[in-house]
Amino acid sequence: MDLKLKGKIALVSGSSRGLGYAAARALAQEGCQVAINGRDEKKIKLAAEKIHAETGAQVIGLAGDISAPAAPQKLIQQTAEAFGGLDILITNAGGPPPGGIDSLDEAAWQKGVELCLMLHVRLIQAALPHLRKSTAASILTVTSISTKQPIANLLLSNSIRTATIGLTKSLSVELGKEGIRVNSILPGWTETERVTELMTNRANANRSTVEEELRKQAAESPLGRLGQPEEFAAAAAFLVSPAASYLTGVMLQVDGGMYKGTF
Repeated sequence: MDLKLKGKIALVSGSSRGLGYAAARALAQEGCQVAINGRDEKKIKLAAEKIHAETGAQVIGLAGDISAPAAPQKLIQQTAEAFGGLDILITNAGGPPPGGIDSLDEAAWQKGVELCLMLHVRLIQAALPHLRKSTAASILTVTSISTKQPIANLLLSNSIRTATIGLTKSLSVELGKEGIRVNSILPGWTETERVTELMTNRANANRSTVEEELRKQAAESPLGRLGQPEEFAAAAAFLVSPAASYLTGVMLQVDGGMYKGTF
């Protein structure tokens, strides 16, 4: 199936590793020009070089802490200047730290809001002037299955990411008349560095091993395993592509059936 992505310009934030990296790589494989972003300049440059070597696509690595208020505008500007515009925006970031109501102070909540909500708001606001010039504009927010089914000890993610779902749905209505599609993916447990870190925390709390915690989590899926980043990336590439031109306001669960609700 031709996703009609060849020649499109994409920016994927939080993409030096994990789901963001996988999504950027998938877009590059489909012929997009891709800007990727991460905090560590050396790591993001190496990630860009690796994707370019594997796909032959034009890929640039842009360093910066995307949760900082001024960073989104700069990142969008750098992307547009490098490639001459912007068609696709994927707003992604690493997750907030684990914790419950007694362990999270005011500062942790404020950081969570910056990372899990305002990051998306600022990137979208900065990107809109460029997306409005595109004939295939698409925005994809990356949230979490925790917005549908709260995850133990991830109170920040459970709470704040849900606001981004409200943002996504509202913007799909608001921007639809301008031809800009806005969707979200709610990834479940996927084999990434972030999940390994969470499982390490869980293993320490339960006095077990990371391997045991991974086995227990995998058993929650009807498929009996965790997801692979490439499986998330395939869904992301489709949703932002012109092949999905009549899909907007979609909150797509890519979780291997771990969410058991009907709706």
